[in-house]
Amino acid sequence: MKIRTGFGYDVHQLREGLDFWLGGIQIPHTHGALGHSDADVLIHVICDALLGAANMRDIGYHFADTDPQYKGIDSKILLRDVLKLIREAGYEISNIDSTVCLQEPKVNPHIPAMKTCLAEVMHLPEEAISIKATTTEKLGFVGKKEGVAAYATVLIYKP
Repeated sequence: MKIRTGFGYDVHQLREGLDFWLGGIQIPHTHGALGHSDADVLIHVICDALLGAANMRDIGYHFADTDPQYKGIDSKILLRDVLKLIREAGYEISNIDSTVCLQEPKVNPHIPAMKTCLAEVMHLPEEAISIKATTTEKLGFVGKKEGVAAYATVLIYKP
């Protein structure tokens, strides 16, 4: 069995009046993430970690932010496409571990819904997906409520 790990990191600015998408669900808030797609930072880091683990570059390589077909796209569609790529290469997902860094809104109440959504999209058991949340104790762009950051690691394998 061939085992590989991958890591993803992403940030997005927060802007007033935008919808806030995280982990495939919309979270009510006054600010949302700015991006070419729906700017779902959690899905983006999972995509990058999966692509990196399979040595398939990154999300920007496959879904360029200069391509109009991806303008406003639901990041769950991008995740489905990434899964198709890695599964066509013979890989399956063992587990995903992720952390969202956000001062506001609080993420913890939304983690069960995010896990359910992502498990459905990826056809994985919820136990295979870990989502954690933290603030940056009011330090940096996250602490100043100017942006959101996320990290993810994945373990993939060839059965």
